[in-house]
Amino acid sequence: MTVDVRLITESEYPDWLRAVHTGFLQPPVASDEEARSRRPYTDLARTRGAFEDGRCVATFRSFAQQITVVGGAALPADAITNVTVTPTHRRRGLLSRMMAADLAAAKERGDALATLIAAEYPIYGRYGFGPAAGVAEWTVDVPRTGLDRRWSRPESGRIDLVDGANVRKLGPDLHDRFRAVQPGAVGRDERWWATRTGAEQLPDHPWTEPFYAVYRSPAGEIDGLLVYTADDKWGDAKQPLNTATVLSLIAVSPAAERALWHYLCSVDWITTVKTGRRGPDDLLPLLLPDPRAARITLQADFLWVRLLDVVRALEARTYEAAGTLVLDVRDADGLSAGRYRLDATPAGATCAPTTESPDVTLDVRELGALYLGDASAVRLAALDRITEETTGAVARTEALFRTAVRPWCPDVF
Repeated sequence: MTVDVRLITESEYPDWLRAVHTGFLQPPVASDEEARSRRPYTDLARTRGAFEDGRCVATFRSFAQQITVVGGAALPADAITNVTVTPTHRRRGLLSRMMAADLAAAKERGDALATLIAAEYPIYGRYGFGPAAGVAEWTVDVPRTGLDRRWSRPESGRIDLVDGANVRKLGPDLHDRFRAVQPGAVGRDERWWATRTGAEQLPDHPWTEPFYAVYRSPAGEIDGLLVYTADDKWGDAKQPLNTATVLSLIAVSPAAERALWHYLCSVDWITTVKTGRRGPDDLLPLLLPDPRAARITLQADFLWVRLLDVVRALEARTYEAAGTLVLDVRDADGLSAGRYRLDATPAGATCAPTTESPDVTLDVRELGALYLGDASAVRLAALDRITEETTGAVARTEALFRTAVRPWCPDVF
């Protein structure tokens, strides 16, 4: 029987949501309450499904996103999520058909790039996506940190506990300041803040009120926000063995970041801190007198990027050095293929199609991996994923694209 791949209709949304559950190994039923809750935030003009005999067997959705690139500019992106194929319908090209339609629409719409968070590594490279920003998590053995547990306030500024209503007022401005200096960070809309502070509760995610701590600078500015939960665990000798789990920590200054981590590690009864998803070069371990007290418990790829408009994307970011590079970009889907001359400086760049001989040849997925400054051109060349056409061009690519501060996307989408 033919499988029909297309945008879904209003009446098909509940069945599409059931297929999302199935693909992510959740109970394969979607309640009317969940459908009513999620439907207003689902753009049916960007929601695709595959249907066989009237039943949804694959799902795909995208939405508008703003992503910060190197240098602080924000670019419009096609954010892809809710990608599933029902186990009975794998290996039939359903994802390829949905992806091709969505990326073509995104390019036509004017999105400079597409983003996603890959549940599985091998899938998305064949669609031109490259792993552009990693993630790490640490588990901190608090008694081993060497921190003074009697600490009660930072050397400058102050820390206050607030409630969700305060966070909804203070958080958006802080996050805008944070993402202006953090490549890889993405925008957070009003609903993001509502669902993360309990103002809007999702039926499929039971709500537990967390603790919210803000850091105020000596000038009174909100420079950091920490959101965390704590469990209630005690040892046999009536000793506290509580764990604090960080849901979010963003800061716009090292002083704010240091103060919030020190605060959390000084809370009475907390003996373990789970950091949640952090940037791979997070300051935390080195903020501790004994960095070995922070043990890495996760280190992996996270945000994947696919360039749709090479000229616009390369001109939007800044570069670590000045130089000229001719890139021959291969793209099996034809969306970004071409030869481009990049004239880059730390202040900005110009990029244009060219007929000049290339300095390097690479697939669009490798360009996506390089784009936010995290991947190494030297390593990619050693893996035969970049071809050096002129002597020294790989080293020049490394010097231009690589950044001292690694990109980080704090949010799942």
